[in-house]
Amino acid sequence: MFGKPRKTNQYRRKGRNLIATNKIKPEQWQLSNAEVKEALKAKGYDVKQIKKIHRLKHQVCISYWDVKGNICSSFFSYRIFVRWQEEAEKLIYTCQTLKQWARLNYVMKYEFAYYRYPSVMEDALHAILENHLCVLQATVQQVVLQAI
Repeated sequence: MFGKPRKTNQYRRKGRNLIATNKIKPEQWQLSNAEVKEALKAKGYDVKQIKKIHRLKHQVCISYWDVKGNICSSFFSYRIFVRWQEEAEKLIYTCQTLKQWARLNYVMKYEFAYYRYPSVMEDALHAILENHLCVLQATVQQVVLQAI
């Protein structure tokens, strides 16, 4: 008669993703139909034409015609777009100190744990984070050696 209680995930920290921390503001992006169509095709949708794009703060609502002529509409994460990766890369490269990098890394760990990223994008962002850490550590070592 009564269903099982809904299983809840682990405790989620509030305001610790890239959008909530105001590091990326995708609701201000001017997404083109071609860009949206490309992202949906990469996700495996058969898109013939984009009908409407409605940007929200944390997601985008996309209405489109599929190959069969049906009108489909759904909400999608901004993380499916190539522009998301470009913005995340800019954030990583703008870190000038190890402390800034550590804060961003903390947020990125949360992102990877709680949001579905395309595996190629996640791997690329991990690699860029590690490479930039190496660059920052080398810079700190050079400064220390020059001070001596």
